[in-house]
Amino acid sequence: MRSKLMLTAVVVIAAGVAGVGIFAILSPEPREPAAASTDGGSSSSPAVADSATTRSASVGQGSGFDEAARELDLIRPSRPKQAEDFTVALLRGETLKLKEQRGKAVMINFWATWCLPCREEMPAMERLYSRHRARGFVLLAVSVDTDASLVKPFLDKHRLTFPVALDAKMDLANTYGVRGLPASFLIDRHGYLTALALGPRAWDNRAAHALVEGMLAQ
Repeated sequence: MRSKLMLTAVVVIAAGVAGVGIFAILSPEPREPAAASTDGGSSSSPAVADSATTRSASVGQGSGFDEAARELDLIRPSRPKQAEDFTVALLRGETLKLKEQRGKAVMINFWATWCLPCREEMPAMERLYSRHRARGFVLLAVSVDTDASLVKPFLDKHRLTFPVALDAKMDLANTYGVRGLPASFLIDRHGYLTALALGPRAWDNRAAHALVEGMLAQ
């Protein structure tokens, strides 16, 4: 059964699922789903406020990737750990299994149609996906909407072509420790979690393209 939780304070980060666990200070009473983030940057505790460059040594990325991750204010895992595997049914009929994406760079974005920051970053995500998909970039958008009928009209209206899966019970979102939206997980070609974005990003700027290019080149 999906837990209905309301984010009432800052998101804090600690070691956990796939090297980075996301925990929120929640209200004691169950209310709405995890609240959307309205901050363009990530929120983290002082314990993990170290730079992307410092963390990069443990996850084996190159300097170009490190610079892009720092510019986008991404959170890096403190130690290498493979992302949790999953299989999801896509909205347009196919299935996607994470293990089968080895050799590709993967971005998993958790979102909802009621999340304004999610909606605002999606056109940029589409441009990032369109530019790099032919080289092996996979972008999976996982909707946590409880009303699935809202999702396809939204995708059609905005002409979004990247794969979309539904996660109404938040099974996958809970596996990845999602407590705020949007939340994006970047997984390298070997299946390791390499960076995390809490909140929206300008996914079509120079740093974002350099980030994906760095993942594809490793």
